[in-house]
Amino acid sequence: MALSVKLEAFEGPLDLLLHLIEKNKIDIYDIPIVDITEQYLDYIRQMETEDMNVMSEFLVMAATLLDIKCKMLLPKEVNEEGEEEDPRAELVQKLLEYKMYKFMSLELRDRQLDAAYNFYREQNLPEEVASYRQPVDYDELVGDMTLGKLHEIFKSVVRKQEDKIDPIRSQYGKIEKEEIDMDIKVLYVEAYAREHKSFSFRALLEKQKSRAELIVTFLIILELMKTGKITISQENIFDDIMITSNVA
Repeated sequence: MALSVKLEAFEGPLDLLLHLIEKNKIDIYDIPIVDITEQYLDYIRQMETEDMNVMSEFLVMAATLLDIKCKMLLPKEVNEEGEEEDPRAELVQKLLEYKMYKFMSLELRDRQLDAAYNFYREQNLPEEVASYRQPVDYDELVGDMTLGKLHEIFKSVVRKQEDKIDPIRSQYGKIEKEEIDMDIKVLYVEAYAREHKSFSFRALLEKQKSRAELIVTFLIILELMKTGKITISQENIFDDIMITSNVA
């Protein structure tokens, strides 16, 4: 049975197969491969195109349909699970995927057309409103200024350390780098806190002999604050910061 169709109506061989299935009201899961193959070949015979790329796609599908048709005439193969394999299964899967993508493309096209009817007013704000930025309250952001004050004290003590000259080491032409054992320093600070219970933050820093010890001690103090082993307080704004030990 010849079909009066035009190639331009189909985007490819799968599109043509879907058209034949829908035209004949066929269950896509149970395609009568003989009938569909005959109708598909009738269409191929009527094709008039010089584009070999297009023609080759339709011919490949024709060969696939003929191959499936031949397999349908042979005894069905059995897979490892003991179930009979359907030669049409792969073709059915491709048709279902193509049908899904085609439906999605049509849906997107409709949404694009609908979007053309939507209009949005351009933003029209006064310049002073558009340029407004909410101010940042740094006092509220930082909370209490304990950490900031600790940093200020730390920097002032570092400056003092830089001005110091070691009376012994200055006699040598080369000063070796001093390595600091972090674990030992932690034990030292914790022992100092246990012994003194309440002490000045500045006084503790000034007891350090080098800039490296100063930095390490400052970091240890911050870690002890974080873990709750010490608490920091300041009665008045210009008073020294006091450290209270919670170390057992």
